[in-house]
Amino acid sequence: MTTTVEVEEAKTRLSNLLTMALGGDEVIIAEDGKPIVRLVPVAPKKKKRIAGLNRGQIKMREDFDAPLPDEFWMGEDCIFVSVDTKLSDYPVKLLT
Repeated sequence: MTTTVEVEEAKTRLSNLLTMALGGDEVIIAEDGKPIVRLVPVAPKKKKRIAGLNRGQIKMREDFDAPLPDEFWMGEDCIFVSVDTKLSDYPVKLLT
């Protein structure tokens, strides 16, 4: 919901307008009917990432970057899935 108020009204209702903005409503402050400011919550700071924090917890096969077999590129023995596809209806072939 969008609420537009004049500057004078915003001065007297600031606490209420802050509550509305923090609740997800759009609050616009206008001067002489022209919007001049949008009241929005400040986004929280993102936590700084620490390099190496999960070292040793992720395993990768030695051939992870090996070329894929031709069957993959030709679409042979492959199924295309969507969110509605039941994978249990299809036989599984593991690439080794």
